[in-house]
Amino acid sequence: EVQLVESGGDLVQAGGSLRLSCAVSGFTAQRYAIGWFRQAPGKEREGVSCISSSDGTTYYRKSVKGRFTISSDNAKNTVYLQMNSLKPEDTAVYYCAAEPEDTFSLADTAQAMGLMASWFGRWGQGTQVTVSS
Repeated sequence: EVQLVESGGDLVQAGGSLRLSCAVSGFTAQRYAIGWFRQAPGKEREGVSCISSSDGTTYYRKSVKGRFTISSDNAKNTVYLQMNSLKPEDTAVYYCAAEPEDTFSLADTAQAMGLMASWFGRWGQGTQVTVSS
């Protein structure tokens, strides 16, 4: 059974930093993508960042570029989202999601059209990030 468990969410002041972790277990695909999404109250879930295991390609939505960094530790089966210079508008529940990749990289595809939640079939339970002004 595939499980994704997020951790690291917290209350932080604007300008602060957090590192979210997504521990993945039970995933046997050789090639896969891990995406980070967020959902604020009353808003749709939006794609934040993605990393493809096949070539390490990454994607960031425009509003987090230069502030967030996605990385993976394959030995620990964990993907991280380092979030710096946090803003109140970053407040949301953050989810990680996983999906096997076939012949193309989801991170590459996201460059053209954004990261779509519908691409991912396996989700974690979410972790709350709150940024105070």
